[in-house]
Amino acid sequence: MQGLLFIVSAPSGAGKSSLVNAGLADDPNLVLSISYTTRAPRPGEQEGREYHFVGRAAFMRMLEAGEFLESAEVHGNLYATSQKQIENARAAGRDVVLEIDWQGAQQVRRAFPDAVSIFIVAPSMQELRRRLVGRGQDPPEVIQRRLSAATDEMSHAAEFDYVIINNNFDEARRELAAIVRASRLRMARQCALHPEIFDSRE
Repeated sequence: MQGLLFIVSAPSGAGKSSLVNAGLADDPNLVLSISYTTRAPRPGEQEGREYHFVGRAAFMRMLEAGEFLESAEVHGNLYATSQKQIENARAAGRDVVLEIDWQGAQQVRRAFPDAVSIFIVAPSMQELRRRLVGRGQDPPEVIQRRLSAATDEMSHAAEFDYVIINNNFDEARRELAAIVRASRLRMARQCALHPEIFDSRE
């Protein structure tokens, strides 16, 4: 049975990466798709763990060769998802998590209408600012740019199947796990997994 595809998007600072990492730790059948990016690694990030870090020229060669399922420019940097990585993981029965922005999410939904999409938001813009400042990874001008972009990003929340308000991390973590569990129990998937029950003619 082919694995499910989960799309997780959020404005920068909403807690997307922390929630996704918690979901991966809780669920051994979830696997993260490691995106490609042209941005420089942040302190503590490692090649092949958070991202595949490549130069813009190499990125464009891969894009032109059709290697990416989706790609987008976010805050001046390029990001993309490897098509082969997704295909191999799903063919092996693993459920794949794509941690991508709303632009990439639109592209993936067009290619995979059955993908489950989740949007994560902070409880307020004030809290979003506090988190961006508190993580100490970006200079003030970058933080301001991310806050300005967050308003536009929020306008795309209605395009997603589910929205998690990340006010309390433990609660948001449980909500993410609940979405994954419910998606695995959809009727079409249960029929495919258990034909002995649902294909009975008796």
